Amino acid sequence: MSLEDLYREVILDHYRNPRNHDPIDAPDATAEGVNPLCGDEISLRLRFDGDTIADVSVTGQGCSISQSSASMMSEAIKGHTRGEIEEVTRRFRSMMDLESTSDDGLDPAHPGSVLGDLESLQGVKAYPVRIKCANLPWTTLAEALGDG
Repeated sequence: MSLEDLYREVILDHYRNPRNHDPIDAPDATAEGVNPLCGDEISLRLRFDGDTIADVSVTGQGCSISQSSASMMSEAIKGHTRGEIEEVTRRFRSMMDLESTSDDGLDPAHPGSVLGDLESLQGVKAYPVRIKCANLPWTTLAEALGDG
C-alpha cells in the first residue's frame, strides 16, 4: 500500500467514523463555520478546564475533506492547552500553505510524527480549491477561541 493510499484510508475513516461527534452540554465556547462555495458546514462546541480543552464536539455536513479535517482537528486539540493548540494550528496551516516551501518540521520518514492523522491532508495541496475545505474547521476553531 502506498503512502497516498494510506492517507486516503485515514481520511475516509475519519469521514465515515467522525471522532468527538457527540454533543456536549453547556459548552464554554461555540462557533459555526460555513464554506458558501461548496456548502461545507462545521459546528464546534468546546468545554474548558482552565486553559485546557476538556471536551470537544464537532458536527457538520459536507465533503470528506472538511468533515475528516474536523474529526482529526478534534482529536488534535482535545486535552491540550491553548498554547499547544496554537502550535498545532500553525503547523497545520503551514502544511496547507501553497506558498510554503518548508515542511515545517514534518518528517516524511515518519508520517504522523508531528501532526498525526492531520498529515494525511497534505495531499489536498494538489487541489487548491479544496484547501478551504480542509481549513474550515481550523478557521471555525480560531473563531471559537476568539482568535478569528
